[in-house]
Amino acid sequence: QVQLVESGGGLVQPGGSLRLSCVASESIFSLYAMGWYRQAPGKQRELVAVITIGGITNYEDSVKGRFTISRDNAKNTVYLQMNSLKPEDTAVYYCNTQGGTMPWGQGTQVTVSS
Repeated sequence: QVQLVESGGGLVQPGGSLRLSCVASESIFSLYAMGWYRQAPGKQRELVAVITIGGITNYEDSVKGRFTISRDNAKNTVYLQMNSLKPEDTAVYYCNTQGGTMPWGQGTQVTVSS
């Protein structure tokens, strides 16, 4: 069973940056469009960034221009570069296929606060 392990979260001040990583236990990234999701307290999990097999990216409106998703298939890793972070970006961040078809990992907590 594929395992997804997210890392790179932390506490950052507004306007700061973080880079999240997601490593898969198997070579799946070349087979699926991958996405980064987030879930804030009391809210549903939402998809914020997607990267297709061909490298085309798409973003939820609130993160456009601030977040960048990328992938390294050879390393079984997907990244999310987050810049100009805002308090409303505070959430647990997860990676998964675009359809959320893999078992969910534990996520990585991102807290944006002064």
